[in-house]
Amino acid sequence: MNIHEYQGKQILKKFGVAVPEGVVVDTPSAAVQAARQIKKEVGSGSFAVKAQIHAGGRGKGGGVKIAKSFDEVESFAKDILGMTLITHQTGPEGKEVHKILVEQSIYYPNENGEIKVEEYYMSVLLNRSSGRNMIMYSTEGGMDIEKVAAETPELIFFEEIDPRTGILPFQARRIAFNLGLAGKAFKQMVKFVGSLYAAYAASDASMFEINPVFKTSDDLILAADCKVNLDDNALFRQKEFAAMRDTSEEDPYELEAGKYDLNFVKLNGNVGCMVNGAGLAMATMDIIKLSGGDPANFLDVGGAASAETVEAGFRIILKDPNVTAILLNIFGGIVRCDRVAQGVVDAYKSIGNISIPVIVRLQGTNAEEGKELIDNSGLKVFSAITLQEAADLVREVVK
Repeated sequence: MNIHEYQGKQILKKFGVAVPEGVVVDTPSAAVQAARQIKKEVGSGSFAVKAQIHAGGRGKGGGVKIAKSFDEVESFAKDILGMTLITHQTGPEGKEVHKILVEQSIYYPNENGEIKVEEYYMSVLLNRSSGRNMIMYSTEGGMDIEKVAAETPELIFFEEIDPRTGILPFQARRIAFNLGLAGKAFKQMVKFVGSLYAAYAASDASMFEINPVFKTSDDLILAADCKVNLDDNALFRQKEFAAMRDTSEEDPYELEAGKYDLNFVKLNGNVGCMVNGAGLAMATMDIIKLSGGDPANFLDVGGAASAETVEAGFRIILKDPNVTAILLNIFGGIVRCDRVAQGVVDAYKSIGNISIPVIVRLQGTNAEEGKELIDNSGLKVFSAITLQEAADLVREVVK
């Protein structure tokens, strides 16, 4: 589950990670109020006005502005709130901005009147090769880490964490040393790293990405930005964080699928697919591609698929206007093929007027009974036994 920047910073602050003072608002007048409050508390004379959407690259898309007065705060808030923000992560359709974060400016001078700042990259995530959490970090903060990895991989460092001990003090010190820090900034970074890892572990996160980690002119270390992904499977024990979910930022197809415990990911193709089991779903998508089609979705109905879940899956797939055919590929191990077939028949009767071709391939428990149900239904459904037959039918209907 993705959460907004301001929510991620609330988690960080709870675990002792230093973040800029900020207030989230949803109107221009509230933005000015927030700026006045921040100036009163920390004395900041300028402010960052930041769009809150579940996507990176907001600054490049015009979703982050630096305001030097209350009037500019109000003006930028009017521009950003309600805008459709398009970034490299939103796709061409973009996302509408409903909230903004007003923060203190962290570009301020030190006691000598100099503005000397540095930006670093840091993330905590699982290294799937070793099965251990790791901290990935770089001196090249504020940039796309993918570009850094491609062009200057020697500037990216890794620190793996032993799950039996958690992060150890010498590891935090090594990170600060590799970032070229000394004195007060070194000590600040050591504390920052330890607190960041504690936040990641305690919140059952799958990723914390801080880009940039910011060193201010007076050597404070702050999380200037924050991208957090929480493990959906652990939300049952993270009630506080589960309440942070913003469904307006999520795909409506995937939201509806979640109501029926369906694993659904929308794609951009023309052939809808409904399968039981992730491995078979991937193979089915390959079949569609090799047959001249393009998968419109990944839909795994699970091992205990029923007539009700199959009908729900049909309804979700049919909402996609790009779908010109549907391939239902079921291997009956736990699930009975005749139940799935009954779900297909029920879906036809319930939804009515399904004008696109539907290919049903059933194998395993009660496959013959299921095929008989389909064949005798009088519906315009193509049945297949082998994968090759299903592939040939896909090729035929796509043409």
